Amino acid sequence: MEQKELLTQKNYATVGEEISHELAADFIKSYDQAYPNETKWYCMGKNILEQILAQPGCAGIRFYNGINEKGQKTLVYVGMDASGNDIVKRVVVEENGMISTAPAIVADRNPTGGSWFDWIFGVSK
Repeated sequence: MEQKELLTQKNYATVGEEISHELAADFIKSYDQAYPNETKWYCMGKNILEQILAQPGCAGIRFYNGINEKGQKTLVYVGMDASGNDIVKRVVVEENGMISTAPAIVADRNPTGGSWFDWIFGVSK
């Protein structure tokens, strides 16, 4: 890898930033107005996020749009490494002490719904 590539390589662990509640509300309201019939939000729990992030070499999570077996829009979330590649395999230690690979953790099963009004005013469904 050339030095220029090393200097410009994205640090995926630092992607994202905190925004104000007001800006978040503006984003959500704008989406709701532009796409009134679309899914408003997805929910995911801390446990599965921590499992994905705990995989060796995981620097972040990528969220893919998907359609589940019921024909509903959903998110599929996959760990990604420091180079921005999806983590598709992970190293595991078998009961007999042998080291092997297994499919990486990917997740779905997100409750959906609500509106920006619900999110802003703390109404949950």
